[in-house]
Amino acid sequence: MNIPGFSSQKKSFLARSRQALGRALRTVTQSRREARRQRVRRQLGTGLATTAAALVAYRFAFQPWHRNWGATAEEVEKPLPGDGLVPNPSYTTTRAITIDASPEEVWPWLAQMGQGRGGFYSYEWLENLFGLDIHNADHVVPEWQDLEPGDTVRLAPQGQYDGQARMRVVHLEPHRSIVFGPAADTAEEFAAASRTGAGTWAFVLESMDDGEKTRLVVRTRSRPWKAPRSVFYLYDPAHFIMERRMLLGIKRRAEMKTRRRTVGSSGDGQRVPEPA
Repeated sequence: MNIPGFSSQKKSFLARSRQALGRALRTVTQSRREARRQRVRRQLGTGLATTAAALVAYRFAFQPWHRNWGATAEEVEKPLPGDGLVPNPSYTTTRAITIDASPEEVWPWLAQMGQGRGGFYSYEWLENLFGLDIHNADHVVPEWQDLEPGDTVRLAPQGQYDGQARMRVVHLEPHRSIVFGPAADTAEEFAAASRTGAGTWAFVLESMDDGEKTRLVVRTRSRPWKAPRSVFYLYDPAHFIMERRMLLGIKRRAEMKTRRRTVGSSGDGQRVPEPA
């Protein structure tokens, strides 16, 4: 059928033009999609490479350093009280610090550790973000000094975390060592503790320079984790950050009393400057 003013040749030309335009648009769209895919692949590759490099650096550089922060090779290998309770640990840390105070002056700060007691001398603001209600003591409290084997020391208030945030004193030698273990009275409680290692946390004091100084060595030994591996990779550096702060906090508090004695002042209530 012929329409006046619109020949079949013109119609054919328009049809070919529309087809060519459609092919061009499809080509541009496909090119853009391919460019986006390549960009995403490059970004993904860069992200994976960066993550892999970070994990390798953490595993072979940072982790060996922080697991033995402050400790000598001899201290890392030396048997400590409580080691026999976890004979084949899957996770071990040994950290240490030198304190310019006698073991007798350092001991009270260890004896009063715990939630509802003297705290843990670490980042209490961070602990309290998780509802632990920790308040670090800046002076020795006599009524918190009667720690005995079998006593329970809390990490959080009784009503938090189903009451499982607690430790038990499994070894105690006054002025020498304290070892904490899982406070598990039933199979269910032990299973709950096992999800995060159910290990030991030992604090050992060694006299130096004829009793003028103390070497504080802290060791963690854990059984295999049943929690997801990702939880461990969050716990491991966090444990170091908090424990390093705790060691520095104990050092600062014990040395503050020594400095007060040296200059002839008194009063345990003086505010202790926080370590960096």
